Amino acid sequence: MIDKLRAFLKPMVKSFVAVGLVLTLIFAQTGDALAARSGGRIGGGSFRAPSRGYSTPSGGGYGRGGGYYPGGGLSPLFWFLPFGGGGGGLFSLLIMLAVGGFLLQTFRRVTGGDSFEGDVYNPQVSIAQIQVGLLADARSVQSKLDQLAETVNTDTPSGRMHLLQETSLELLRHPEYWTYGKTSTQQAKLDRAEAVFNQLSLNERGKFTTETLSKVNNQLRQAEANPVLNSTGELATVAPEQERAEYIIVTLLVAATRSLELPKINGESDLRQALQTLGSVDASALVAIEAIWTPQANGDALTTDDILAHYPDLKLV
Repeated sequence: MIDKLRAFLKPMVKSFVAVGLVLTLIFAQTGDALAARSGGRIGGGSFRAPSRGYSTPSGGGYGRGGGYYPGGGLSPLFWFLPFGGGGGGLFSLLIMLAVGGFLLQTFRRVTGGDSFEGDVYNPQVSIAQIQVGLLADARSVQSKLDQLAETVNTDTPSGRMHLLQETSLELLRHPEYWTYGKTSTQQAKLDRAEAVFNQLSLNERGKFTTETLSKVNNQLRQAEANPVLNSTGELATVAPEQERAEYIIVTLLVAATRSLELPKINGESDLRQALQTLGSVDASALVAIEAIWTPQANGDALTTDDILAHYPDLKLV
């Protein structure tokens, strides 16, 4: 009886062992690909609508009809009101204002609500993203971003403009390190553009486990990088023959009140054009910017497995 039971269980035990070995290999490879990585972030901006405050025109005066108009004296409208500008004149003015308001609301409904006020206080915002994959030899790019984090004032329009131009220029100066690229653009009204921008930012920041350097709205934060461990819990090391398979990913996020048309990346010329277009956004149109890069800590680099796991949409340049 026992021999029969052993004969029955033996194939099942072998099957369980085989499945266990396969799962071990899968999770071991995944553990290496998803090892802790450092990252940096610089940015700032404001998605607030322009002020709706009203300033009283200079050189004006109040007429006897009670209505203000520039230049002082009697309002020209006063002479066309019945009853000589007395109580009847004021009553007629109120009626005219009501009729004017009704006509304005009708105009807004006919034009689909795209009124002057909507254009001014809730304009269309373009949100563009460029990702550049660089060989790990491009350490000067990391150093430049570290320097910008320490020096640029991201709380001012001029500082954000400086960050955009310097980051774009640094990437343009090193095409010999370009390996991957990707662009994307989308449109949103100002009142929801911040949510779209933040979602894109969080998606990229979620790809590394430690934000070792951060400066947003001029608040600098630094943290020690966690040691990178492999699937067995040991300190991960890269063999010399694997050094060529290490990468740096730089992401530029820009929100602007002007149209941003970026080409799809199919080669170096497309990536160059995209960087030049984004870097030329003027300060008056720049709403917000973030430069995000990984890895940030010295000695840390992305492997080919990291690229495949976290950046599957990147195109070879």
